[in-house]
Parts: sequence; C-alpha cells; structure tokens
Amino acid sequence: MPKPIIAVSGKQGQLGSELQQLATVYPAYEFVFAGRDVLDLTDRSSIEHFFQQYKPLFFINCAAYTAVDKAEQDKDNAFKINASAVGTIATLCEQYQATLIHISTDYVFNGLGSKPCQPDDKTDPVNYYGETKLQGEQLALSNCSRTIIIRTSWVYSVFGHNFVKTMLRLMKERKEISVVNDQLGSPTYAKDLAAAILSVIDGLSHASPAASGLYGIYHFSNAGVISWFDFAVAIRDKSGLDCRVLPIPTTSFPTPAKRPSYSVMDTGKIISQFNFPLKKWTDSLDECIGLLQAKEA
Repeated sequence: MPKPIIAVSGKQGQLGSELQQLATVYPAYEFVFAGRDVLDLTDRSSIEHFFQQYKPLFFINCAAYTAVDKAEQDKDNAFKINASAVGTIATLCEQYQATLIHISTDYVFNGLGSKPCQPDDKTDPVNYYGETKLQGEQLALSNCSRTIIIRTSWVYSVFGHNFVKTMLRLMKERKEISVVNDQLGSPTYAKDLAAAILSVIDGLSHASPAASGLYGIYHFSNAGVISWFDFAVAIRDKSGLDCRVLPIPTTSFPTPAKRPSYSVMDTGKIISQFNFPLKKWTDSLDECIGLLQAKEA
C-alpha cells in the first residue's frame, strides 16, 4: 500500500531545507519536496498539475516572497506568491481532501502593542509584504476547511540567507557594526519550526475525525524576547568573534518598508494543543552556530 504523501513547497528555503533533514524521522510518510522547477506558484496550471500528480494528504507551504523591502516595488510578484497562489493551493487542498499547513509571519501585526500577540488579535500590517501575507492567510482559511496557519518570526538556519549568517560574515569583515535596538521580537530556529510542523502533522494524524477544533491560526517562535541588537551581541559572543556592536535606533537605519517595533507573539496555543516543548532562543542559537562552525572546520 502506498504511503501517504506530505508535499512541501519551497524546498530550497531555510524551512524547506530543514524539513528535508527531518523527513527520515517520519518513515510512515512519503515526502515530496518541490522547488520552482516542478511547482511554479505564479502559474495556476503548475499548481493544479502538481496536485493531480501527487494527491498529497498534507501540503506544507513554506514558499513565500520574503524580500520585505523589494515587495514595496515588486507588488505584483509579492501578491502572486504570498496571496493568490496560497488561495489556489488551499482550493486544491479542499478538492483533494488534504490538510494545508501554511507558514505566515509576525508582520501581519502593526507592532504597536506591548504584550505578546495572540493568534486571534487584530491584524494591521505596516508594509506590503505583511499585507500580502495576511491576504494569503485569509484565502487559505476561506478556501480550505482543513487549514493550519503558523505565524513565525525572525527565522534563521544553517541554510539560506538570514540574520545570523549575515552577522557572522559582517563581524569577520569589520571591526564595528551598528544594529537597531528598538525592534523587539523572538528568533526562530528553522530546525525547531520544522520539528514543530511535523509534530502538528503527527498530532492531526492521531486526532479523532471530529477534532476540527485543531485547525486555525497558531504562533511559533523560540522562547525569549530580545532586540536585533541583543541578537547580534549573542551571535558575536557565541561565535567568539571580536567585533564591536553598537546599538542604534530604527530612525538611523531607514528602509523602504516599515518594520513593526514589537513583534512578540504568544506561543501558548500551539504548545497546549500539540504538546511539545519550546526551546529557548539561546539554546537554539548555540546549536546553529555550532553547526555552522563545524561546516567551516
């Protein structure tokens, strides 16, 4: 009897790459990891053909247009990938009776609060990237009755481009760098997020058919609240580099897209519903830097 299929979009990204590393721990499933070559999210017929071919039981949508500043100008592509394609994927998930796990972002909030955002808090994105991600969420929920949305923040990994790898490179090149200290959030190690997603799938697979209350919106990040400056200092200290890190306000580092100043999200719902431990951001950063240093050795 063929194994049920878990399809994953965005296989070249940080999260898609981490899921590939963990797939062997779940031998009951066949994983299909899709890149742009077999799943073009800007082409509806490509998405339809993919579903016809694989008929997945779960579809993990890791693919996204994540260039936050570029999205302010490249609005058409950002909308196609972050919103329109998600609506199509959700429609096909409903048609093929698949469960959609869609990855979203803290950027759906305006960042003006001072308490961790709950999954059902009012959304109010402050940039176009956040706007398209919110539209994607809405389309996913309206087009597929078996949708789980996981919002996350400040994602990093040994794979792809991210803040940790950028800081390590800059700290080796320069004696001094400046990092904003008035934007607060929680880092997310993509490996931990990948493990959480697979725990969610495991939980859904063992839930009763009537457990429709498990669907909906969740938040996931590592435990702890820091600024980008705090994050940079920790990266320096944990990697043993000698670089001075200076705190600066956001006003001293203007960007095309506005950033929320407080991006902390409450993760209690996903922990209570799916019963897995949340790692501290410091422990996860230790692991990631250790892996990066081992690759260089």
